[in-house]
Amino acid sequence: MDVYEAVDSRRAVRAFSDEPVSKEVLERVLSAAARAPSSGNLQPWRLYVVTGEPLAALKRRATARALAGDSGDQREYPMYPVELTSPYLDRFAAAAAQRYQALGIERDDPDRPTKIAALNSEAFGAPVVLFCYLDRTMGPGQWGDAGMYLQTAMLLLRAEGLHSCPQVMWTMYRETVSRAVGADDGLVLFCGISVGFEKEGVPPLRTGRADLAETVSFIGA
Repeated sequence: MDVYEAVDSRRAVRAFSDEPVSKEVLERVLSAAARAPSSGNLQPWRLYVVTGEPLAALKRRATARALAGDSGDQREYPMYPVELTSPYLDRFAAAAAQRYQALGIERDDPDRPTKIAALNSEAFGAPVVLFCYLDRTMGPGQWGDAGMYLQTAMLLLRAEGLHSCPQVMWTMYRETVSRAVGADDGLVLFCGISVGFEKEGVPPLRTGRADLAETVSFIGA
């Protein structure tokens, strides 16, 4: 797959089939993704690949918490700034409305938070979830490195015909996840990434992007 095609076709898929993903493919993708940029070559990421019955059990535990209205574990880092202003708030609101509509959840549904949490905790049906951790001693630079590593992995997954969905939501149930994967207290959960084949017959959701002039300035060109 052409690199531009991989970038253009990568999106957060929220409906996966139950078709299994082979360990061989995952090993190939993650071995290649290790070539992602890493300042000082620290390679600060620690990945846990969960599938099969361990993933099914984790989904059951997380979904039970979601359906019970559990507000989740104390966050170790904010998902978003406390106060979003324009243009960021506008982009967020537009994408959220589009996403809820695609998931069949009305914006004014009083049970919307619970329904959204339950869908997320099921990993949208994905047969594989990658959980990315970083050592607590790492700083913003290493978190940036982890982001580049995960983006590289998601593009390589596209080259294998697979889709993905990054989910910071898993940090709400970080204690449940850490017990499932055996992560020690010296690690902090960055996010989970659901992986699998897209479910057929589900309308694809593709959120918009800002015009280039809004985010890029050319100096001297």
